[in-house]
Amino acid sequence: MVRISIILLAAICVVLSFRAIGVQAQSAERQHPTPAAQDPPAKPTDIIESASHVQAPPATYKFPHGQNLIYGGEWRLFNAGTATLQLENNGQDGRIVITADSTGAVALLYHVHDRMESVIDPKTFCSRSLKKHTEEGFRRVDTNLAVDYPRNKAVYDEKNLKNNSSKHAENDVPECVSDVISGIFYAGTVQAEPGGQFSFPLNDGGKTVDVRVHVEAREEIKVPAGTYKTIRMQPEVLSGPLKGKGKVWVWYSEDANHIPVQMRAKMFWGTLSFKLQRMEQAGK
Repeated sequence: MVRISIILLAAICVVLSFRAIGVQAQSAERQHPTPAAQDPPAKPTDIIESASHVQAPPATYKFPHGQNLIYGGEWRLFNAGTATLQLENNGQDGRIVITADSTGAVALLYHVHDRMESVIDPKTFCSRSLKKHTEEGFRRVDTNLAVDYPRNKAVYDEKNLKNNSSKHAENDVPECVSDVISGIFYAGTVQAEPGGQFSFPLNDGGKTVDVRVHVEAREEIKVPAGTYKTIRMQPEVLSGPLKGKGKVWVWYSEDANHIPVQMRAKMFWGTLSFKLQRMEQAGK
């Protein structure tokens, strides 16, 4: 649940999809430079919001429906895989669909084929549901998370497709909560300046956890899709099994769409990076 999926917030749901690489690869990591700290630590006056909550995006924000974002992944200089994010309207809601596949040498080590679908209210960024089909190694699992706001509950159902077992759980959620997919896009909508930080609640079917996002610096970066002016953020899990287990950075474009242009997760098993390859209009 959150111990697994936060690696995706730990970059992008894309990164989540390739979390199992670390289980298979135990050799020493090839050194990768990590982003240098370019701004002073946040001062109390820099904190955007002290309480953990999901705030509505600014009035100027428009959910980028109709766009497909294609990413390529790299692990230890190997092509690790590809991921596609489809952003579309679902009636009055917004839907984010992600498919991710391991490729090349990494696929030989560990098969990954995941599909995840998050449905949100684009006006508030409150998560409504999250569905996952997971194929990782020999694991085959379908999960469904429905957020019942009238009862303040996250209702989680899991079906193991290998042995036909199932799980059901209900956990408390606040009046508005993000999920591991929508949380990636939500962080980019927060109007933040380097040196600041903000926190928001995230639920992936288990206990709700708080994610603190450190707003580090503005950078101009070049990826296969082009050159972008970005703002670099580092999400930090404040509780749960992954607290303090690694570092993640996300570079968001400083334009109206605030899309994640580049993601990097540095865990004990190595550094996994994803870069935007191209953007396409849906249907083309």
